[in-house]
Amino acid sequence: MTEPLRILVGSKNPVKINAARSIFSLYYPDMTIDCQGVDAPSQVPDQPIGEDETRIGAQNRVLYCQQHYQADFYVAMEGGAEQFSYGPATFAFVVIADNQQRAIGRSSNLPLPPSLYNALLQGKELGDVMDTAFNTTNIKQQGGAIGLLTNHHATRESTYTQALTLAMAPFLHPALYSKEV
Repeated sequence: MTEPLRILVGSKNPVKINAARSIFSLYYPDMTIDCQGVDAPSQVPDQPIGEDETRIGAQNRVLYCQQHYQADFYVAMEGGAEQFSYGPATFAFVVIADNQQRAIGRSSNLPLPPSLYNALLQGKELGDVMDTAFNTTNIKQQGGAIGLLTNHHATRESTYTQALTLAMAPFLHPALYSKEV
């Protein structure tokens, strides 16, 4: 029997671990997937504001995992928010790395009500803001703001899954991605 494909996720959040597991199961259907989560610091605020801060948080989580653990792939997802020209929105950055390369992806935007975005600017985390607005408990380890604001037609996990699916492209076609433009 072959060794399992070892995936390390820079979070113990089951939503993030499940998203990573489902993607690697999709791309490596004949392999046993060993997908584990570890506490990995983002070194950004608990609620990142802006695309750069959010992306850097995911990159930092992957880098920490690479420095402290051995795996075939390292994965991190970081949710953030920003005020865009068309209104406030939340989104996530994903980072996937192995020992040769790294890919960065981003989810689509979920428009946020201005009052909820303003609470984030006051230092609150989106999950806590959503729990208060919708009278839920620990929504960030369930469907997230995405689930609540889309009446559960999309979820935090489905958004991570889509972003991870796209970020896998360089690993599936490394020769194409290694060529200079």
